[in-house]
Amino acid sequence: MTRKSAERSSRLPGFYKLTPTERADIVGEFANLTAEEKYALRHETLTLARADLMIENAVGIYGLPLGVAANFRINQRDYLIPMAVEETSVVAAVSHLAKLIREHGQLTTSSTEPIMCGQIQVVSVPDPEAACQRIQAQKARLLALANEQDPMLCQVGGGARELATRLLGTPRGEMLIVELYVDVRDAMGANAVNSMAEALAPFIEEITGGRVRLRIISNLADRRLARAQLEIAPAAFTEEGWDGEEVINGILDAYAFALADPYRAATHNKGIMNGIDAVVVATGNDWRAVEAGAHAYAARFGRYEPLTRWRRGEDGRLVGEIELPLAVGIAGGATKVHPTAQIALKILGVRSARELAEVAAAVGLVQNLAALRSLVCEGIQRGHMVLHARNIAISAGAVGDMIGQIAAQMVREGRIRFDRAREILVHMLRAAHEKAHELHLHVEEKYERKPPPKVPEDTRPEE
Repeated sequence: MTRKSAERSSRLPGFYKLTPTERADIVGEFANLTAEEKYALRHETLTLARADLMIENAVGIYGLPLGVAANFRINQRDYLIPMAVEETSVVAAVSHLAKLIREHGQLTTSSTEPIMCGQIQVVSVPDPEAACQRIQAQKARLLALANEQDPMLCQVGGGARELATRLLGTPRGEMLIVELYVDVRDAMGANAVNSMAEALAPFIEEITGGRVRLRIISNLADRRLARAQLEIAPAAFTEEGWDGEEVINGILDAYAFALADPYRAATHNKGIMNGIDAVVVATGNDWRAVEAGAHAYAARFGRYEPLTRWRRGEDGRLVGEIELPLAVGIAGGATKVHPTAQIALKILGVRSARELAEVAAAVGLVQNLAALRSLVCEGIQRGHMVLHARNIAISAGAVGDMIGQIAAQMVREGRIRFDRAREILVHMLRAAHEKAHELHLHVEEKYERKPPPKVPEDTRPEE
């Protein structure tokens, strides 16, 4: 398989059968990686010296497996999607479902402008209603002041766009909240928004007569939404040996369960974030901010609900949709500091933060379908535990070929546990020891030890 034959296709049959080095070579051809970048994929590129510049009290580097999800075709464009994740089956499951969608449906995305909100909390305001009016009267001046904090952002088409106020009743009394909306373009935006909010704080105090407490970005980025939609025909599931119509009915029942029950919705959304977080981490973005925004958005109507929606289309196809805040960037932050994050972005080939957000949303939607299909069909454990068995074998002390042998035996037995892995390992080691002992005895019998030949007296060295 070569890059030329693939013609920038993410459809890579047999990719999982290759060695990591062979996979890296194919990905390198797909993304036009340099020799240095391909080398970096195979080795830890974040040095301790650089890590020490990124965080405080650095003592080491914690690595995560970096995989590539294949088969994705989004908006009629092929993507290989880097995913940094430690959980088995995530990459395999999403790649498999992307293949089914590619062959039996379509996957499209869209997004809103990258608008982030900065909040300025004002307490002890003598006349909150009048203060709100005074702020609005000086909105143009305040927006201009905010934009002075980041002229580079304004030069690329971003900057402060809107200023709003609202009164908030709290146990500590009424507070005035000033919200600054900023188009952050290709950045995640926290630094720009926080700097603007800090700069406005003294002027807000002067206008309101109150005292500013917090001035900080909000991670509920509900004006910065990413959306994805997929359609897939029942035949996609029928080809796998299941009744396609029944699989779709099961998926719709599973979605109804999540819609009605927050306990199920939490696990439903966790499966979505398996995919989204893996992309966000791989590209050096703030996955904690994304998680916080996603789960807050899931509860925006007063109860926690699924982030995806599933229904049957007019033609009988299964239709899935996702919408969530996705504050990610391709400029600034760890995306420009972590060397592997830079390579991941190059492999992905996104040209804007909006495109990155859309791809991440698409991965989350497909990951959700993969989990629902597995739950409805063979059950989540079958596929997951087959891969997990290898981890169990390794944790029990297996190495080399023993890992696969122990994993395969546990799967056959249906007993994928640490204690069983240890039992099998001990048995294999004992058998290997006995075989080695038998071989040793056989060699001794075949080549019976004889005394060394005598050295003639006249050839002995002088003492």
